[in-house]
Amino acid sequence: MPFRIENVSVVSRMNSSTRSTNRKSPPSPTWRNPIWFTTQVVLRVVFTFWLRYRARGFEKIPKSGGGLLLINHQSFLDPLLVGLPLSRPVSFLARDSLFRIPILGWLLRISYAISIDRESAGTSSIKEALQRIKNGFLIGIFPEGTRCQDGLVGDLKPGFIAIVRRGKLPVYPVGIAGGHEALPRGAWFVRPRCVRVVFGDPLTPQELAVYTKRGQEQNLIALARARIVQCQQEAEAWTRQ
Repeated sequence: MPFRIENVSVVSRMNSSTRSTNRKSPPSPTWRNPIWFTTQVVLRVVFTFWLRYRARGFEKIPKSGGGLLLINHQSFLDPLLVGLPLSRPVSFLARDSLFRIPILGWLLRISYAISIDRESAGTSSIKEALQRIKNGFLIGIFPEGTRCQDGLVGDLKPGFIAIVRRGKLPVYPVGIAGGHEALPRGAWFVRPRCVRVVFGDPLTPQELAVYTKRGQEQNLIALARARIVQCQQEAEAWTRQ
């Protein structure tokens, strides 16, 4: 029933306006929020001097549109190392325990990371990733599932296949070198090591079409790993130059 008393109607409109203002607006796939932008600027300076950080190939990432980044996993720094040169946010799939780590968890939240429980990884995280891809987001995945100890790319878990199949989107391989030395397992402080990141040529949906058919899972995993290894080896060679 419509309100008949003027002051009640005004209050109702005010409350409605307040709820609208307080309602959290959805993240933008191309716009970094002010906190992340500021953090990114600061870390670019810090990492450039402390880690001799460099990245190349990131111009291959389009300014808009959904896509999937497949990245080797060396340290807790990896989401920062990959997102640092980009002018748009990346929604990383990160295990829920990372969100409890001081500073890192905060950065994951403000950069729109998606929490995933490795013990009971159901369809909710995949659905959220696919929805964000549909909305134009970049999704970042570390398909090894855990950090390496020697810097080499390990075996890939098959979880990313569902996103590749259903997303029908370009896949960008990314290789990191030096991250496992800068922040090895068990370390609490970032060590001054040389870190490089290489973004590889994308795999288009047309190229991936044959690999997303049933029965081609192992071939898709092998292809994805080969492209990540290629980027990681290029980054590794770059650290020695």
